[in-house]
Amino acid sequence: MTLTRRHLMSGAAALALLTALPASADGHAPLKVAGIYTVPVEQQWVSRIHIAAEAAAARGDIEYTFTENVANTDYPRVMREYAESGVGLIVGEVFGAEAEAREVAADYPEVAFLMGSSFKEDPALPNFAVFDNYIQDAAYLSGIIAGAMSETGNIGMVGGFPIPEVNRLMHAFMAGVQETKPEATFQVSFIGSWFDPPKAKETAFAMIENGADVMYAERFGVSDAAVEKGVLAIGNVIDTQADYPNTVVASAIWHFEPTLDAAIAAVKAGEFTAADYGRYSFMDRGGSSLAPLGTFEDRVPQEALDLVAEREAAIMDGSFAVEINDEEPKSS
Repeated sequence: MTLTRRHLMSGAAALALLTALPASADGHAPLKVAGIYTVPVEQQWVSRIHIAAEAAAARGDIEYTFTENVANTDYPRVMREYAESGVGLIVGEVFGAEAEAREVAADYPEVAFLMGSSFKEDPALPNFAVFDNYIQDAAYLSGIIAGAMSETGNIGMVGGFPIPEVNRLMHAFMAGVQETKPEATFQVSFIGSWFDPPKAKETAFAMIENGADVMYAERFGVSDAAVEKGVLAIGNVIDTQADYPNTVVASAIWHFEPTLDAAIAAVKAGEFTAADYGRYSFMDRGGSSLAPLGTFEDRVPQEALDLVAEREAAIMDGSFAVEINDEEPKSS
């Protein structure tokens, strides 16, 4: 891994900030936290972790530093370097380095690891907790809107990899679409990358040429194709409507703050253990939401808005649950 000038600058800025940080609200010294990311922090999924960590640092709860663009083959080494440096909590994603990451965690039992993972926690490795963005609630609601906005009923869906974290969101979105467009058909494709906007864009172009008039933008690049071809898009994880005001109708937003805050509290209390933090991404925990419709506020049919409000209320009070389906989705 090559340290970029940007990373060196961010590290220097972080050190300057940390010298001025007050004690956290509970009176303890800030917990040292490191983020390790395989993609740039602008990438939508990682950006949510990064934003939550920066917020915790601004409160004085943690000291935060990070390294981005770490190759999977280099990931264990970077983990060891941070563990050796004295951090108390390491946050990241190990989808491509599961076994190696757990081996590193076993060598540093005094360090807490909170990692995005497709696998569950292991009680034999008590310092390694897992999470995933279970934002199927918000994805389902965005699907209701997508179905109402589609004229052809042909929906294109471009994802990164067919792993549970992606699959469950796609299935929830599809279920929402079918609430307002029962006859809808779906084109589903995975680009084999977490960050390849040109490839995602080309894949989206092909789907639009094949009749899709609404695109599910699980990856960056899809909304760019939608803009160029004059079709609509639904965002995922972050709200990009400001960048695509006449294209992105709605977005399912992930809020990592509840997940990270729970882990920070557990580490500080000496109670961090092997656990699945995925539940903190559910809507009723504040871990996800449907972004404001903004420029599309008056363009979505009222019947769809009413159904969204009804389902959201039911999700929040526990009377309705969106199905969690981790199987790979297929084209219709």
